[in-house]
Amino acid sequence: MSTLVLIAVIAGILGVVAIGGIFYLIVKRYFDNEQKTRLLEIKMDERRETLKAVTPIRLQAYERMALFLERISPDSLVLRCYQPGMDLKLLQGVMTKSIRDEWEHNLSQQVYLTPATWARIRAAKDEMVNLVNSSAVSLTDTTDPTRLAAAVFASAAKHLPTDEALEALHKEINELFG
Repeated sequence: MSTLVLIAVIAGILGVVAIGGIFYLIVKRYFDNEQKTRLLEIKMDERRETLKAVTPIRLQAYERMALFLERISPDSLVLRCYQPGMDLKLLQGVMTKSIRDEWEHNLSQQVYLTPATWARIRAAKDEMVNLVNSSAVSLTDTTDPTRLAAAVFASAAKHLPTDEALEALHKEINELFG
């Protein structure tokens, strides 16, 4: 009988150990899941706070790039750069320098735009510099600088790179915030 009692005690102990082990695994899994859930909630809260801080800055970057594109468009560029008494080469130089200065002033905004939109804006800047330079190439140095302005306007009438870039900028803003 004592062997039966011993077997019963061992079986009881093994049962308790097995149930305890199962209970431990269930409790451990529960607490691990709770910890993961809390970490996820903390990360989500941090992301929300980051978005609250970054969103206004990002919108400001879009505004600045829209302003950049408007400032390098032919209408604004010629009106801002032309001064009576300029010669053709001076006007050309002032216009291309103005485009490059505006670009350098806004370079940091690229961190807030998608690479595709930034590339489109950079292409618009390059096309505007090329448009000014190619318009000047067809004229002689003694030509009245207003002819350069007219040539820039004529070239821009066919294809205005700043409008295309501005459209890409609007599209991105609508996708992100619209």
